[in-house]
Amino acid sequence: MTTQPLRTERSGPQTASVVTDLPFKPQLVKAVFRDVTSLHVSRPAAWAAASVTRTVLTEIIDGARSAAAEEARKRLIPKDLISAIDRNVEVEVGSEWYLHSPTFHGLMGELRNADGLLVSLRERRGARTPSGVAGAHRFEAGVRRLLGSRGVRAVPAMVRDLDGIASVFLTDLARDAAKVVREGGVKRFGTVSLVVPGEPAPAPLLKDPLLALSTRRGDGRTVGGDDVLAAVTMQLFGDLRQRAITEAAEMIRNTSAN
Repeated sequence: MTTQPLRTERSGPQTASVVTDLPFKPQLVKAVFRDVTSLHVSRPAAWAAASVTRTVLTEIIDGARSAAAEEARKRLIPKDLISAIDRNVEVEVGSEWYLHSPTFHGLMGELRNADGLLVSLRERRGARTPSGVAGAHRFEAGVRRLLGSRGVRAVPAMVRDLDGIASVFLTDLARDAAKVVREGGVKRFGTVSLVVPGEPAPAPLLKDPLLALSTRRGDGRTVGGDDVLAAVTMQLFGDLRQRAITEAAEMIRNTSAN
């Protein structure tokens, strides 16, 4: 019997190093895409989405770490997450998770129907659990790696919330990337500028080809790296959006070069 050599994925040392550094593996990203679309997901798209999710979670963790440091704590707790979001509206992502986490109960405000009756939390959640919420447990290992890389630890409840936010955010990102493919480009954008009262409004954003994107190249069956970058313009805003796009574009360049 002849022993067959193991098949290994062809990649250069730089590609292997870059992918190893990602806390959320491309294989996990592709699994999330499969939850929301039957489109093929290219390697650059998976790397880009993993990079964007890392950027967002890093910003949240750093904000929570700053809040914990004010109380001389090294272990993050859920109220640090609330502080991070309160202080930086750019990281208010994965909002579907808020309805499913005890951390955010009482912060959602009351919601009443057309008759003025209070809508219960169970009704607001809906009958079906969103795929991003149902699959949140898949992100625990990546979240713990990311926490370790930032020099902090977190209580289980905090890890659970970071799991959920990462999963819901990536699910929404995948859904929008698939939408870009189906519609042949970006059909909607959101831009938000933070203005301090009494001070002049900030200058307009520099011309960004992604913000002007109206058509796309490539076939209509594959989510590409540029489709993920375009989806970022719909999911994020401000400095966080620009940083996420820059880091993801660099990821695509580094991995595609090998």
